[in-house]
Amino acid sequence: MAIIILGAKGMLGRALVDVFSRDHDVLAWDQEELDITDADAIYSRFHEMRPRFVINAAAFTDVDGAEVNTRAANLVNGTAVGLLAEACIEWGSTLVHYSTDYVFDGENPKGYDEDWMPTNPVNAYGRSKLLGEQALWRIGLERLPFYLIRTSWLYGPHGKNFVDTMLKLGREQKEIRVVNDQHGKPTYTYDLAHATLEIVSGDEEKYEPGVYHVTNETPSEGITWYDFAFEIFRLARLPVRVAPISSEEFSRPAGPARAKRPRYSILTNTKLFRRRPWEEALQEYLETGSGN
Repeated sequence: MAIIILGAKGMLGRALVDVFSRDHDVLAWDQEELDITDADAIYSRFHEMRPRFVINAAAFTDVDGAEVNTRAANLVNGTAVGLLAEACIEWGSTLVHYSTDYVFDGENPKGYDEDWMPTNPVNAYGRSKLLGEQALWRIGLERLPFYLIRTSWLYGPHGKNFVDTMLKLGREQKEIRVVNDQHGKPTYTYDLAHATLEIVSGDEEKYEPGVYHVTNETPSEGITWYDFAFEIFRLARLPVRVAPISSEEFSRPAGPARAKRPRYSILTNTKLFRRRPWEEALQEYLETGSGN
């Protein structure tokens, strides 16, 4: 079956290409191959390739940048999703699209399962991703079989991420201040890619189109960025003191462009086989820098 992976040069896109290419014919497309904000270009390329699956890992992912480049974020994360969906209807393709924990307001300490309807994201990035989700629901599962996969705190090879940032700072500083009042679940790109493969390669009766949450497993209350950083340094054996601070303390020196983050963005998985614990995935990344 023909599979198009969009955003193929990004952090998630590269993991998807690596995992899917082992058993499937994959077309790895990035901006050079297709501008996903151009409806005519999408229709032309889909007509040429007639894909069975379109996996959209293309996104505007700069959370702080979305506060000042809101139009660009809305175009890529919102409008383009609707364009891709309409083209998939035309050519009978199934769409896989990724969204984020940031579509929720972050006020529920128990987290959010797949049936929880997102409202009132606290930053421009979350609002732009919610626009993409809303574009899919306006079309509906009756017209388009789609898989909306939400994930959180993503890290992996070939992209800017929290783990690499901490490692860099840990080699330069003896003490690092990290936020301890935002709760979520880290996700390793290769574990997300394998979960996606599991969904699209499985029986559609088992994996019905709709919403799925994919993260690495954590305690039910999630972990904080402080917990994440502490474990990074412990596993990497870097002698760094991690000092917990509040979100307010972290944001104050950065100025008004820094996006607000949700306090609780814990995604609950009730549909899929659970991924491995977050500590195990992190250790693999630190040891190999790539997926298996």
